[in-house]
Amino acid sequence: MSRIWVMGTVLPFLSCAHPPGPNWPDAHPPRAGKVPAEFVAHGDARVDDYAWLNRRDDPKVLAHLRAENEYFDRMTAPLRPLQEKLFGELKGRIKERDASVPFRDNGYWYSSRFQEGWPYPVYVRQKGTLDAPEEVLLDVNRMAEGHAYINVAGRYVSDDNSVLATFVDTVSRRLYDLKFKDLRTGEPYPETLRNTQGGDFAWASDSRTCFYVRRDTTTLLGYQVWRHVLGTDPAADELVYEEKDNRFNLDLYRSRSKRFVVLVSDMNKISTEVRLLEASNPRGSFAVFHPRERGLQYYVEDSGDRFYVRTDWNAPNFRLMETPAGNTSKEHWRERVAHRDDVHLGGLTVFRDHLVLSERKEGLNRLRILRLSDGQDHGISFEEPVYSAAVDVNPDPQTKVLRFSYVSMTTPPSIYDYDMDLRRRELKKREDVLGGFRSEDYASERLWATARDGVRVPISLVYRKGFRKDGRGPLLLYGYGSYGASMSPSFSPNVLSLLDRGFVYAVAHVRGGMEMGRRWYDDGRMLRKKNTFTDFIDCAEHLVREGVASRDRLYAMGVSAGGLLMGAVVNLRPDLWRGVVAKVPFVDVVTTMSDASIPLTTGEYEEWGNPARPEEYAYMKSYSPVDNVGRQAYPHLFVTTGLHDSQVQYFEPAKWVAKLRELKTDANALLFKVQMGAGHSGPSGRFEPLREVAWEYAFLLALEGIQQ
Repeated sequence: MSRIWVMGTVLPFLSCAHPPGPNWPDAHPPRAGKVPAEFVAHGDARVDDYAWLNRRDDPKVLAHLRAENEYFDRMTAPLRPLQEKLFGELKGRIKERDASVPFRDNGYWYSSRFQEGWPYPVYVRQKGTLDAPEEVLLDVNRMAEGHAYINVAGRYVSDDNSVLATFVDTVSRRLYDLKFKDLRTGEPYPETLRNTQGGDFAWASDSRTCFYVRRDTTTLLGYQVWRHVLGTDPAADELVYEEKDNRFNLDLYRSRSKRFVVLVSDMNKISTEVRLLEASNPRGSFAVFHPRERGLQYYVEDSGDRFYVRTDWNAPNFRLMETPAGNTSKEHWRERVAHRDDVHLGGLTVFRDHLVLSERKEGLNRLRILRLSDGQDHGISFEEPVYSAAVDVNPDPQTKVLRFSYVSMTTPPSIYDYDMDLRRRELKKREDVLGGFRSEDYASERLWATARDGVRVPISLVYRKGFRKDGRGPLLLYGYGSYGASMSPSFSPNVLSLLDRGFVYAVAHVRGGMEMGRRWYDDGRMLRKKNTFTDFIDCAEHLVREGVASRDRLYAMGVSAGGLLMGAVVNLRPDLWRGVVAKVPFVDVVTTMSDASIPLTTGEYEEWGNPARPEEYAYMKSYSPVDNVGRQAYPHLFVTTGLHDSQVQYFEPAKWVAKLRELKTDANALLFKVQMGAGHSGPSGRFEPLREVAWEYAFLLALEGIQQ
């Protein structure tokens, strides 16, 4: 027998190489009927027996999804006590009565707070001082009444402080309603703007005119910018820009100086084009900053009489340029911060006297301060080996105080104010974690695995102190590796429930993210996508060789494109994993990328490839999880989806599960949980998502023979 500690309690568990799993009930899984549909491309025929599941409103489809949920309930009935215990444990770590750190903007202090038992925040402000009476901007708890789901995206106050604009989604399809509130009377304005892109909004200086992005209701691409005048019929809104190239998406915001409305046309990590409109001239036209070029990305910040341009022009990891106002084409750009092969310049925040550079080196986020008066620069240093630091809310460009966030795998999210001249920091708030948590009880590390082609891949891991690298313990390995999205090391109070039961939690920073710069991304996309999958497998095998994990007690988890990673690695190495959790997995790559009507497809040709091109079609087909399910044994699998998912349509995991049920040769569990009232991110609120986490953890712990 071995022992592990659970928040001060010693729990025994069996230390055999292959722990006994749960006694799954003798339940028969639902079988999706086969209706063969043939798809031919480049002389290659694919037969999809489950294409009929791609009919969201078909009663037969809905009946099949409900049957999957009923099967899930029968199979997991023995796990329900553990799931309920875990849910209480996860919820018990939350400080229910809590508030954010206030920030000052345009004469008001803004903050949010939670009350005990409330699932949603209340957003408030106070005029002048923190002693002033509190004014409620939004009470999301009241807004949620009568809705099973709600998401409020962004709060935008007009320049005269009198009107609040906000985006509301009550379906989880990411088609938002844009609403307005008169902050003088507390009453809503009568108009609602439909099918908008949440978070893309800008007020003009007159506090009556605003700009927003409208989405195509089929593809969900943000493709049009409209001008609205407060208090008027939305039918009278004016179209001011339409993006004709469906490989681009639109982003819209007010510049930090508030001088400009900024419109960005963005082709995923390939090309951008910025347009500017003087916020004081809302009836004017957007002017192109520099015409789009394939292979040129640039992002603009203004400061008085000049612009700062963060660009990949002859700089894969980006460099910083500046140019005078009125001379914005790139022949006038002059270098301020040079390109570096080992540092990715991921962001820029402009202050009157300083520039704050958000950088990433060896997979870690860091902040560097550049003083404009003399060009001196310094970095903010941190002691932990694995961490992430990022710019927080900084609405005032005139200040010398930077607000930033800090988190590590053992330190909860923390907010600091940092005097950029004196180089002094002040901790304003650290997230409280209840239930007996002590940071000093845990340790984190950074390891490096050598991939099969010789590339070194970073791995971040955390465990409870006392863990021994004897090759006998369970480990959960998380991965993503797509879109250039870096998996920054972070703190999860939920993961404590695994660590306290003997697990190690690790993140494999595989290629396809941007942890190690632009080349890291390029080496994990398009015709190099398989590096993402082999990196993950190589990281797992490295952890076993180093004694961090047992080969028979290795688990994996991924979400969305990380779910594609899970689908690929269980096809490639089904023997390596005892159990895998694939959440909202993108697993039907060829079919989805062949259908331009599916949301996100055309904008992602530069990520996965365009099946109209024979070489890219063949490569995608060679790894697409649905197309490569084989007649072989698979590990225990837990798969989730949401009926209203706007990013990975529910029918992808539904088809994958159906094909697995048809072909897999093992008796291992295959559980499929369908959220009938939610989308890509699952349920809303503070507490309901924890029920889903509790199910995932109950699945993993049950496979370890842990029932408490």
